[in-house]
Order: sequence, then structure tokens, then C-alpha cells
Amino acid sequence: MKQFFKFVFASMLGFFLTLLIFTVIVIGGITALVSSTEKTAEVKENSILYVNLNFPITERSEANPFEDVDFGPLKSEKVLGLNDILKSIKNAKDDDKIKGIYLDVSYVSTGMATMEEIRNELINFKKSGKFIIAYSEVYSQGSYYLASVANKVYLNPQGILELKGFSSQISFFKGALEKLAIEPQIIKVGTYKSAVEPFILESMSDANKQQMTALLGSLFENFTKGIATSRKIPQDSVYAIANQLQSRSPEDAVKLKLVDALKYKDEVLAELKKLTKTDLKDDLTTIGLSDYVSSIKNTSTAKDRIAVVYANGDIMGGEGDENTIGSETVSRALRKAREDDKIKAVVLRVNSPGGSALASDVIWREVVLTKKVKPIMVTMGDYAASGGYYIACAADSIFAEPNTITGSIGVFAILPNMKGFFNEKLGVTFDGVKTSEYADLGNISRPLTGAEKMLLQKEVNRTYNDFTKRVADGRKISQQYVDSIGQGRVWTGEQAVKLGLVDRIGHIEDAIKAAAKKAKIKEYRIVNYPEKKEGLLGFLDKSGENIKTYFVKQELGDSYIHYKNIKEITQMRGIQAKMPYNLVVE
Repeated sequence: MKQFFKFVFASMLGFFLTLLIFTVIVIGGITALVSSTEKTAEVKENSILYVNLNFPITERSEANPFEDVDFGPLKSEKVLGLNDILKSIKNAKDDDKIKGIYLDVSYVSTGMATMEEIRNELINFKKSGKFIIAYSEVYSQGSYYLASVANKVYLNPQGILELKGFSSQISFFKGALEKLAIEPQIIKVGTYKSAVEPFILESMSDANKQQMTALLGSLFENFTKGIATSRKIPQDSVYAIANQLQSRSPEDAVKLKLVDALKYKDEVLAELKKLTKTDLKDDLTTIGLSDYVSSIKNTSTAKDRIAVVYANGDIMGGEGDENTIGSETVSRALRKAREDDKIKAVVLRVNSPGGSALASDVIWREVVLTKKVKPIMVTMGDYAASGGYYIACAADSIFAEPNTITGSIGVFAILPNMKGFFNEKLGVTFDGVKTSEYADLGNISRPLTGAEKMLLQKEVNRTYNDFTKRVADGRKISQQYVDSIGQGRVWTGEQAVKLGLVDRIGHIEDAIKAAAKKAKIKEYRIVNYPEKKEGLLGFLDKSGENIKTYFVKQELGDSYIHYKNIKEITQMRGIQAKMPYNLVVE
């Protein structure tokens, strides 16, 4: 009886705590929503746009009604999308109230292609004659790549500037799986399709090392070239600085012309006051990106529209969200854009390492149908590989950043044999009956038979043949040639242009302009798909997942990436068109 009352009390306490948290969230959300409708950002005369990018950068901004509400450890992270960052910098170029940009970046939590887009928009901003001043106590390689475009780059006198070259490391799970008596059964096509290597090898294969060396080399070439051009120093010098780790101190950074001077923040603020003719006794007039983007009003009255359809994340069947590409969600968005007479062209924004081959084909079909009735362009983000390339290949034209990761034309399937784990580790055994030879195909409690392996290999081969045929038809090249540059190999955007997988190096704005030109329209408005749930509804729709992810990240820290990798593998269903592991370049 005592245990019964303890259980009842614990259940009631859990219920009331959940109810309390939900009530706080709803009340806080309503309060935030009301206050947000009353709050309007004002851009004052003689303002400086304060650009701080020390937060995770998504493809699209996510409205957060709780941004100003403090829930302690449950407070949501600030989420500002690439779309609004680019929009702000672009608008500031012609805004008379904005006199310049103060760029404050230490670590940039985003991919290299996203950095490239922001960097190029900053370069475009400088054409106005307005200044960009960059300052930081610590420059990571990514943040320095951005900062190097500034008119003046300053470093704290005791600060750090990283310039050491690129590396990429893979975690291998073969040993752990063997200890657990789990056998990963691999069916694949592609010499370079290395997504399965972490589960069957203890180190990189020669083919994978070859492709990764070439990939990192191409990425580093673009990186050193950009810095050399902005800082007006030879590219060979930038390479040598990184290769020999010559910039070991702040003084070294000045001597090597990586930064203009060593300054404390008060000295930088004094210089900004001088540039804006602000009295030293007065505060600088600044406005942050979030506030500035809210002040930008869409005054376009154009009837014609161009739809930008966002496809971001792993590709899977069914419904998706801002971080996953659901075949139903993206297909529906493409269909709406195709059937809307006001929309004259479509731009598909792909930022994906791939995923389900079936889901990729579903989306590919909608791209083909759209192409028959109106122009459709693809713009690639950090990744557009494997399934991400599958959904892109049928477009009229493909744009990529020089450091976009693309290609990876190959497929695989993983089916774990858990018999040893169940029998030896848990003491669980299985037995049963069936009416047909293949009735229990895919059962993880036993190994695949030779006949079953042959059947699955035929399916994977068929999917690879379909994949390469789709690419050949879309790019107007032979299927044999696609196979020769396919085989699961990944390429940078710059390499992909030379190979014919991508049409040109360009940004999302270039793709939009190309779509307008092909549609023969000059005045147009941009509409974004899929439509998002805004405010409180949008937050509540994903709040459970956000809270769970928050605590897992807090607990695992840097090891979260390994948890994420294993989780993705356990959720894989069917044949996969996915690039090799989660590529992290450091």
C-alpha cells in the first residue's frame, strides 16, 4: 500500500509539473506575442549595423516568441537564418541611415558554403564605399575567413587567430559493434560510397582517403585564395602561414598582414565613433541583425512571383520540418508553386547530405513536372550530395558555391544482424514459422541468407542505375560518364562545375535572377515554401524535440555528433542515397 501511494504521489507530481511548465510556456508565449506586435525596430540616423554571427545559422529564420522570455535552461537558442542575414546586409548597402558594419565574430557555427554566401554579401556591401570594421578576441579559421573582407581587421592584443589548415576525422564503430556482437550487413554500389565504412572498418579505405584528400585540398584552395585576395598578400604566403603554423602570437598576425593592428575593444569603439563623427562622450548608435531585419519592409507591388522552395536536412519519407526534408512536404510545396499562375519560376534551395532513395525520387518527380511548365533553378548550400544531388539534377540550371559538397552519386543499404547481441548479451532467442521463403526478409534477429543478399544487391544496383539515369537525362550527358564520376565520390562545387554536375558558381541571388530571366520577368516578389507555422504555434509544434535535444547536447557535449550518427543509422529505412558520414571540416 505504501508503494502504491508513493507511485500515485509521484504520478500526480509529474502531472502538475508538466501542467505548470506548459502553462508558463503558453502565458509567456502569449505575452511575448503581444509584446512583439507592439515592438517595432527603429533605424536611427548615423547607425552602425552590428553583425554578430556567434550562433547556429539556419537556412531560414525561425520566429521565436520566447526570445525575450527567460525560462532558465529551457530558453531557446537565438535562430537567425541565412535568408535574413543576407537580406540585412544587402539592404544596409543602400540604407542612408547605415554608415558601416561592425563585424564581431569569434566562432561561426555553420557550413563553409553558408560562410561563402555571407562573405560575398559583405564584399558587395563594401562597393557602397561604407566601411566594415572587424574585431575579435579570438578568430577561428571560419570567422577569420569572414573577417578578412573587412576594411580593417583588429585582434585583441592577447587574442588568438587560428590559421592551421583543414582536417576531417571520422569515428569508426566496428570494434564497438563487435563487442556488442552486432554484425552490420552492408549492400552498396560505389567504390567511394564510404558512408558505411565506420561500421565495417577500423580506418579509412584508400579510396576514401583519396577522395577526402582531394576534397579538403579543393576547399583549402578556395579558402586561401579568398584570404589572399582580401588581404592583398600572395596565396602561397597564406598557404605557408597555415602549413608552418607561422601565426603563433598576436604580433605574428600583424607581421604577416593577417590583421591590421592589435587593439582593445575600447580602442575599436573609439575608431567607430571617429568614422561616424560621434562625440567620444556619446554612445555609438548601433542596430543588431535581428532588429534591423524587422525594420525592412517589403514594398514590392509586383504581381509576378518567384517561389523559393527550401529543402534542408536529411531526406526522408512523409512530412518534414525546417531541419528534415520530408518527401510529402517538399513535393507539396513544389506542386503548389507549379500550379500557382502568379508564380512564374521556382528556385529549389538544396542543403542536404541525402537520405532515403525512394523519398529522393518522389521529390525528383515533382522537379521534372515543374520543369515542364515553368523554369526551375537549383541553388546549393553547404551540402547537396547523394539524395541532395538526386533531387537537384533535373533542374534547368544548377548553382553551387565553390565549397559546396556535392556529388556522392551512389546508394547503399544497412541491415544489422542482432542475433549475437540478443543471444550472447541478453540471453534472448527467437523461433517462428513462415508461409514463404522470404516472408521474414529484413528480420534483424538472424543473418541474411546468400539468396537474400543477392536479392538486396539487385535492388541496390537497380536504384543506382535509376540514379545515374536521372543524372544523365537531367545533365544531358551519358550514363556511362555519370558512373565514371559517380561511384559515391564527393566533389566540391568548383570541381563539380568542371565535371558538368553543376552549371556555375553562384549564390542564391544568382539563381533567383537566372530564374527571372528565363521566365522573362523583371518585376517580381519572392515567396517562400514550405509555409511555416509562425510564433507560438510554430514553437509548440517542435518544443518537445527542442527540449530533448537541448538536454542530450548538454550531457554529451562534443560527443553529441557520435550520438547523432548512431541515431541516424538506427532510423534509416530502405535503400539510402546519402553522402559519407557527417563531414566536419576543422
